[in-house]
Amino acid sequence: MVAFGKKLKERQIQEWQSYYINYKLMKKKVKQYAQQIEVGAQDRRHVLKDFSRMLDNQIEKIVLFMLEQQGLLASRLARLREQHDALLQQPDISQMTDLREAYRAAGMDLLKLLFFVEINAIGLRKILKKFDKRFGYRFTDYYVKTRANHPYSQLQQVFKHVGLGAVVGAISRNLHELQDHQGSYLSIYDEPALPLQDPVVDSIKAAVDRLSNSTNFLNFMAQHALIMQEELPSPVEEHIDDQKYHFMSLLLNLANTFLYMVNTYIIVPTADDYSMSLGAAATVCGIVIGAMAIAQVFSSVYFSAWSNRSYFKPLVFSSIVLFIGNVMYALAYDFSSIAVLLIGRLFCGFGSARAVNRRYISDCVPLKIRMQASAGFVSASALGMACGPALAGLLQTNFKIYKLTFNQNTLPGWIMAVAWLFYLVWLCISFKEPSRDIEENHTQEESNAEPVDNSALEKGLQQPLLITSEEKPEDEDGDQEYDGSDEASEESHPPANSIRSAYRLLTPSVKVQLLIYFMLKYVMEILLSESSVVTTYYFGWSTGAVAIFLACLGLTVLPVNIIVGSYISNMFEDRQILLASEIMVCIGILFSFHVFIPYSVPQYVCSGLVLFVFAEVLEGVNLSLLSRVMSSRLSRGTYNGGLLSTEAGTIARVIADGTITLAGFLGQSNLLNVTLLPSLFVCVASIIATFVTYNSLY
Repeated sequence: MVAFGKKLKERQIQEWQSYYINYKLMKKKVKQYAQQIEVGAQDRRHVLKDFSRMLDNQIEKIVLFMLEQQGLLASRLARLREQHDALLQQPDISQMTDLREAYRAAGMDLLKLLFFVEINAIGLRKILKKFDKRFGYRFTDYYVKTRANHPYSQLQQVFKHVGLGAVVGAISRNLHELQDHQGSYLSIYDEPALPLQDPVVDSIKAAVDRLSNSTNFLNFMAQHALIMQEELPSPVEEHIDDQKYHFMSLLLNLANTFLYMVNTYIIVPTADDYSMSLGAAATVCGIVIGAMAIAQVFSSVYFSAWSNRSYFKPLVFSSIVLFIGNVMYALAYDFSSIAVLLIGRLFCGFGSARAVNRRYISDCVPLKIRMQASAGFVSASALGMACGPALAGLLQTNFKIYKLTFNQNTLPGWIMAVAWLFYLVWLCISFKEPSRDIEENHTQEESNAEPVDNSALEKGLQQPLLITSEEKPEDEDGDQEYDGSDEASEESHPPANSIRSAYRLLTPSVKVQLLIYFMLKYVMEILLSESSVVTTYYFGWSTGAVAIFLACLGLTVLPVNIIVGSYISNMFEDRQILLASEIMVCIGILFSFHVFIPYSVPQYVCSGLVLFVFAEVLEGVNLSLLSRVMSSRLSRGTYNGGLLSTEAGTIARVIADGTITLAGFLGQSNLLNVTLLPSLFVCVASIIATFVTYNSLY
């Protein structure tokens, strides 16, 4: 893996080289501080003050150059505006063409400046993370708190690209006006959604969105997939090797995702009734539903490792195992065996190929359409989640063929077995395995003023500043920390090859985001898995009514993501949306408790809707932040960031389903409140943890 410092140098615009953050110097300075503290040549206070001053100087250099370039662009655009006004009085086609090209050239220079700002912003984040990792996680919190909200903040200029918006608007508006709109007098301000049809403007918009962490519906949906994008931008568009991309293979991966989610949730409305028909308690439905998640904890690892060598074989294996698992699930009724039922669900869990689906998109889909493919992955999951319960609601029948029973309990198994059989045939006919020699040579892209309290710094001074050699974590960026070199080979810094090595790369910010992901999956699983038992006990709902309720919850996913992705995420920072969503999930949990007698349908439905909707919002923002704070070394290999988040969510589901079954021993009257208490505890813990790491998410 190429060192970050080397990549930073390679991506720099040569004529602006002296104005970039001096990442190599600052990294060496961190090493010097460590050595000086070890021998007692420097005290903690001096190190923190000196490093703060050095950072201030680096940021000032970047900002002053950025302002100088903005001024040059502004003067250039003012002269072009004069030419534009003159041409409006005396139109000339050739001069119009020349003027349009001049605006495009200005746009290309603006694009270079945007890349300059973005690379420096990434470099600043990296060096802050490196300092924290070497000396303890207190400096970034102090530095951001003291600089970000100051009225003369230069940090805001770098991270919020203050002032560049006016230049972007001027170029976009004038290029739009110079295009032939058949006599239309519309402006981009009148019709903001009007297609600009100019690749320069499209590139500028993409760069601005990436720099500001701005987003739209497609981006927001894609964030749920946690498919790591390129860490450093490049002003040169990368070459895409289309030999690796095959549309039908991508479609088969999305179909696998959809069918697996249908398979997961199609049994939820009837799991309690099926358990009772086999002589078990209704709350055993927790184990029945959770058995699939238990197996998925292990299957995610071997499928992730298998995808290093092949995509086709894991998908074939997945389809066969899921076919067998669903047949066993359906036959359990005629065998009158709860064991066969559970083994069938375990088989289904062992067929979870979501790690392969995600990996295929990350490795084999061209960058220019990867966002759409990622959004398709999430949409397929959401659609499957809604279709599963809805399909179960339609299977209200009872008949026999020979000795096989077909009713609302067994039909989900038979339907899914047939679906996986058809999928297997389609897979064998249409899937195209990417060439592995291309795969080996492919470099994977690495992937949405308060008074200052100086006591934060003073508290930091009282803590051990230097991590001892025994505690030194492995450098997450692939930079060699101790030899003075700014380069590291791919062999010397491979991706994490075990859960333990992956865990060593997790910073407190990453751990908090994984805790949040665990929390949201836990509370959603509690809501969905116990819905049939709770609604039957309190309201006497039929299987069809439960299916409609769960399907309606699933159908909220896309509309909610449209609203959040297109509007809310452009108005607020991700960390603000994250904290607000956590609080709303907490409110949803609190209102779900059975305190008032009688427990009403409006209370249950409204609290469940609030909990589910804001958990969905939280998932997108959480995974967006996770992809930004996670080490780039976790973007590839078997133990990658996607696997870690999948494992966190799967373990949460296993614990939630186990909680439901255990709570059932206390009686159905206590089931709701007993299962909500752990949800409330984990949610409050995640909110506190978010407050602690809030400034590190800047």
